[in-house]
Amino acid sequence: MEKSLNTTVPSVALPVTSTPASNDAVDRLTLPATVCNRLRDLITEGELAPGTRLNERELCERLGVSRTPLREAFRLLSAEGLVQIQPNRGAQVVALSKDDMRESFEVLGALEALSGELACQRITDEEVAEIRALTFEMLACHARKEMPAYYRLNRTIHDLINRAAGNRLLVQVYATLNLRIQNLRFRSNFDQAKWDKAAREHVDMVDALAARDGARLAALLSNHLKQKEKIVLENLDALSSQPDKTP
Repeated sequence: MEKSLNTTVPSVALPVTSTPASNDAVDRLTLPATVCNRLRDLITEGELAPGTRLNERELCERLGVSRTPLREAFRLLSAEGLVQIQPNRGAQVVALSKDDMRESFEVLGALEALSGELACQRITDEEVAEIRALTFEMLACHARKEMPAYYRLNRTIHDLINRAAGNRLLVQVYATLNLRIQNLRFRSNFDQAKWDKAAREHVDMVDALAARDGARLAALLSNHLKQKEKIVLENLDALSSQPDKTP
């Protein structure tokens, strides 16, 4: 049986009304999304591993929320393919099969390559400068071995390249599929030498982007994902080959 394994982005100020009733309504709408974001991070960073059953009482205490926004967050994560909700059994983190992982990486690699090629045709100098600045900040996190911070910047960089492609359908499909394997991409950096190599590749990516070399950036992004896939599947095979210690 297979086993599954600070540049700050500026925010847009939104108008808010001063009436308490309106603020309460906003809180009710945004709390499930906030809980969803926190749970997604816990899944990505492996604190909630694939196959983990989500204990409502423990999570309510940990996140300081009631069951209502927590359950709504479960439904949001279910729509993203990260959580499976089973009648009368609650929710658990989705565990992808080996075939699921391989197929996801193959398709995502093609989408990243297309994003890179189109981005080189359409990106502005200002967007290139932002991605370069974020890359330097990401490398500083790598030097300090701050993996969660590194990975959040890494994800932002890939998302910005994808958006710079200027294709809304590509952005939508990429975002949906990328969510499925965020935790796998995060875990692929656990090997220091491979993490070092991945970090260096990002310097080459931003140089290709600045040069508007679409073919080179597409190849770099595609190979980057192939290496992630290789690491993930090797780790899964190693885990599967370990003797079962269940009595």
